[in-house]
Amino acid sequence: MKKLALVFLAIGLATGCLSQEPVSLFNGENLEGWHVDVPALDSIPDARVPFIVRDGMLVSLGTPGGHLITDKNYKDYRLEVEYRFAGEPGNCGVLVFASTPRALYKMFPKSIEVQMEHGNAGDFWVIREDITTDNMVERRGPKEDWGSAEGDLRQIKNLTDDSEAPVGEWNRMVIECLGNSIKVWENGDLVNYGYDATASSGQIALQAEGSEVEFRKLLLTPIQKLSDTAP
Repeated sequence: MKKLALVFLAIGLATGCLSQEPVSLFNGENLEGWHVDVPALDSIPDARVPFIVRDGMLVSLGTPGGHLITDKNYKDYRLEVEYRFAGEPGNCGVLVFASTPRALYKMFPKSIEVQMEHGNAGDFWVIREDITTDNMVERRGPKEDWGSAEGDLRQIKNLTDDSEAPVGEWNRMVIECLGNSIKVWENGDLVNYGYDATASSGQIALQAEGSEVEFRKLLLTPIQKLSDTAP
């Protein structure tokens, strides 16, 4: 065990950071630690809440549209998400660095979205925030049209097209937010990497965006940079 611990320490030293104890953001029983922001509920109080717990899984029912948002802010972490479209393929996303609610289209919180839409998992969508990637013109379009507001080119395409599991099977997405950078893996493949983001901390949100999605794991592991540790 001592040798194993030394191996992990060496890995942490090589990468300039140390991982701490993981924390599950979902307890398998209820939505404790989260709150719902669904605009339709403002005018239709008896509209259904599109986030439920079913058979030990957190489920986004897809409609009405909105977000399930953590009560806490997070910084420097690795988030492991296991999800699937149990029925028809569709759309959803994980938002990181989330802050001001309803900042875009009176729906989306200010954030950077890691796309989960079937066929496009790992795309970035910037929402009143921004991020830089390599090959930006190729992956985002003409530079003069870039932006993070309504009508701007906000999508930055991922690096692969064949990393997702077939519909009905489980996907494992890992999102690493470290400082102003975001790395995304889909089923073990690095599918996106962005840096110089305009934010480095915030809430985490899940979307209800038209499709039913099941989540069986939302595991967050804090990462402590060595420069932040006490001497």
